[in-house]
Amino acid sequence: METILRPLIVVGGSVLLTLVIGWATDLLLRKADARHPETPLWGLLRRARVPYQIVLCAGLLRGSYVEAEVFPEHQTGVGRTLTLALIGSAAWLVVRIAAAVVETSYTRYAHAHAERDPARVRRVRTQVSLIMRVVTAIVGVVAVSSMLLTFPAMRAAGASLLASAGIIGIVAGVAAQSTLGNLFAGFQIAFGDMVRMGDTVVVEGEWGTVEEITLTYLTVRTWDERRITMPVSYFTSKPFENWSRGTPQMTGTVFWHLDHSAPLEQMRERLRDLLRECPAWDGRSYNLTVTDTTPTTMEVRALVTAKDADDIWTVRVAVREGMIRWLADEHPYALPRVNTAGAAPRPSRDGFPHARRSPETGPRRTPDGASRHFTDRPTKRA
Repeated sequence: METILRPLIVVGGSVLLTLVIGWATDLLLRKADARHPETPLWGLLRRARVPYQIVLCAGLLRGSYVEAEVFPEHQTGVGRTLTLALIGSAAWLVVRIAAAVVETSYTRYAHAHAERDPARVRRVRTQVSLIMRVVTAIVGVVAVSSMLLTFPAMRAAGASLLASAGIIGIVAGVAAQSTLGNLFAGFQIAFGDMVRMGDTVVVEGEWGTVEEITLTYLTVRTWDERRITMPVSYFTSKPFENWSRGTPQMTGTVFWHLDHSAPLEQMRERLRDLLRECPAWDGRSYNLTVTDTTPTTMEVRALVTAKDADDIWTVRVAVREGMIRWLADEHPYALPRVNTAGAAPRPSRDGFPHARRSPETGPRRTPDGASRHFTDRPTKRA
């Protein structure tokens, strides 16, 4: 009877105690979250309840497994497995807690500076994301190293591994030169303020928004919802356009090719009315001028302004469509026209132009330039 009750008490007690402690901790976090809604820390800490319960259960079982006397011949293997589970869940818990603290700090900073300095908020967001990735990588490496050190064979090989670390480091550095270059480029982007998450950029002729930045690659979401993944070393070695650097305000252009008789003054008034009706226009300035001319048309350019790249696109398409519709309805003569004219007569071999004539009769021209009327059929003489 004791052989059955002892394992049930040890294992069942550990699991039950884990559930009770986990439930109590989650209840306290929920009360703290309801009492302090201004900070998301307590709500974010609730995400760590799963690794927290695993740590509790693995720790309790690791400490009381010997008393259970279950599988005594496999005591070493079971104990090592519980130790590995404890180390892995502890690393998971540390990452979740660090993420909650960092996310809370960033949220407070963003709420305080979102309106005054949005560019700085994006820069801090980029730095925080990369720092969290570095912390996760460090914790993961430490956890894996700790797991390996639980095996006696790994401890015995530690000295030889340290002795060959220099040679392995050189070989790995040569083999992973591009990876290491991207890694250092990621740190340079994060702390050099070259490009930030949320920035509007133009790379390789594609316009989009920076959606994700890691230590090795960067993702740009284009206007048509495609994703372009590029190595971060691209942004440290090649030029690119960053429309969000400095102030996000932008000036856009709209071009029309119109007839020379287009009513420019009325077009300026219509442009003003169109901009007043467009909520994306920031009201800073606008202009309409003739920038070029050809024998058949003239090029008219309108300058409009907006607070960012998304709004400038909206203003441009609205002005272009509204002006074309207004010209077609009110001033159709201002739209480009194709002038047609009769073909010039083709000169003959003797230098005089040919004139079309009917097969019966037609005008002919004599060598002296006088016009005569001849018939193809001989006339009858009286």
